[in-house]
Amino acid sequence: MNRTNESLVALRRILRATEMSSQQLAKSSGLTSVQVRVLNIISEHGDHVPKEIALRLNVSQATVTALIQRLESKGLIARRRSERDRRQVKLALTEAGASALEQAPDALQQIYIKRFENLPAWEQSMIVAALERVAHLMDAENINAAPILEHGDLARGA
Repeated sequence: MNRTNESLVALRRILRATEMSSQQLAKSSGLTSVQVRVLNIISEHGDHVPKEIALRLNVSQATVTALIQRLESKGLIARRRSERDRRQVKLALTEAGASALEQAPDALQQIYIKRFENLPAWEQSMIVAALERVAHLMDAENINAAPILEHGDLARGA
């Protein structure tokens, strides 16, 4: 197999792994990887305001609002007014949210993060450079994307 085909096969494997992981997560927990990421963010640092989550996910406030509404309708998070500033809404996991997060299988993204962060800095830099180059080769370097592994439209998974 020539190198062009090898590179296309590697890209297809990455895309397919992302798709399969998203499907497995949805089937086993009823959640998308983005929803699990929001639950993780809330559980890591306690109360969060929606703006903080939008910044952490690198998505719009509107996208986070849709995610929050979906998670709240499932009973996984609760909103409450800040005691210091009544205009501010804080988010917290419910018992059901903590349980769902605990039972959700490790998403492909979490596995990738753990393995990537264990690599030496030079290897991390090489991988980032190669991936940025691939994005350039595919005319994708200017596409705004959140650091979330999920196939399809991010807002769709809200």
